[in-house]
Amino acid sequence: MKNLTKIAGLAAALAAAAALPAFAQDAAAEAAPVIDKGDVAWMMISSALVLFMTIPGLALFYGGLVRTKNMLSVLMQCTMITAVVMIIWILYGYSFAFGGGTSPFWGGLGKLFLSGVTMESTAATFTDGVVLPEYVFIAFQMTFAAITPALFIGAFAERIKFSAVILFSILWVTFIYFPIAHMVWDASGLIFNMGAVDFAGGTVVHINAGITALVAALVIGPRIGLGKDMMAPHSMTLTMTGAAMLWVGWFGFNAGSNLEATAGATLAMLNTFVCTAAAIVSWGLVETLTRGKASGLGAASGMVAGLVAITPACGTTGPVGAIVLGLAVSPICYFFVTTVKSKFGYDDSLDVFGVHGVGGIIGAIATGILMAPGLGGTGGDDFAMGAQVLTQIKAVIITLLWSGIGSLILLYIVKAITGLRVSVDDERQGLDLTTHGESAYHS
Repeated sequence: MKNLTKIAGLAAALAAAAALPAFAQDAAAEAAPVIDKGDVAWMMISSALVLFMTIPGLALFYGGLVRTKNMLSVLMQCTMITAVVMIIWILYGYSFAFGGGTSPFWGGLGKLFLSGVTMESTAATFTDGVVLPEYVFIAFQMTFAAITPALFIGAFAERIKFSAVILFSILWVTFIYFPIAHMVWDASGLIFNMGAVDFAGGTVVHINAGITALVAALVIGPRIGLGKDMMAPHSMTLTMTGAAMLWVGWFGFNAGSNLEATAGATLAMLNTFVCTAAAIVSWGLVETLTRGKASGLGAASGMVAGLVAITPACGTTGPVGAIVLGLAVSPICYFFVTTVKSKFGYDDSLDVFGVHGVGGIIGAIATGILMAPGLGGTGGDDFAMGAQVLTQIKAVIITLLWSGIGSLILLYIVKAITGLRVSVDDERQGLDLTTHGESAYHS
């Protein structure tokens, strides 16, 4: 009987031992990161929407604002910058920004040529245990890298060499954009670890491009005939169409930055609606009070100002706070694009600094205010408004200095290699014919 008992006990022990690997596998399966097909689909759509912002959205928005003789040059600059930056992103840009390095300033060389990226590799989201295929994260971030240098071309439209635009854009993304993206969005980044909040790119995209635009406008100088020749937008129809495309594409920009198809994405989406709406109304009111008429150009400008301002705050602000931000941003941007620009005499042709730079600064700092739970924001019980605003200001200053000083150096490097401006005769004739041998319109 004792032997039977021993045999039964041994059998039970063996069975338990045999079950251990299966239990361990089940536990591992439970702990394994999850890829949600809905998240993947949303991020693929968001990536396409951000491309839609650039081509055709930004290209048509800027194209309508220049004179007829320079329409194609703007379209070509947007298109070629997008294409070149996409290639650079795959070769080394993704590694420089998100290569897994521990430096606070850049991501290292670990993912050059997408080394180690496979169909099985993943990227983290904001939810523990939920991941994305790394390829879709790469594609999404690539569209951000592509649109940012396309933004600043509006500052020196109608007078810069095509070769200078492309060379400057290559150098700029390498030494300015990729490091800033790492600093703000990578877990090892300097600004990220300061605790600054930039949900969708207020510092990385808009302040970054905006201060570059101001520096470039100062270095390159004004267009020939500024203040004497007629330089009104040649097609407000195209500009309004492009602005509308920007608004639609911006949902990929803002709601896509949630990285998941969850409630966070819906908050960013709603804020992108209402802040923009408020900024359009606000710009129209300011124009009515100061000029007696609300213009289409003002509506388009207010649209972009609202989109820019809500970008850093869209995932942490309540909808009422977003409306307040939209109402506030337009009068300030309007003051910069009218009074300040004319007072200091710089020729930021399409008001990149006045809208993107100033709007981005307002949005980035306001993020620290509007996160407050008492104002409908998503800050926790321990949220301290003063400390967060100070952190936001520090992030803005770091971006302004890195981008401003770096852009100044790069502009002079490009000037030494290719030169910056076209000849006086080419500028008077227009860049469409002299640079590209084409005309946008035929009579």
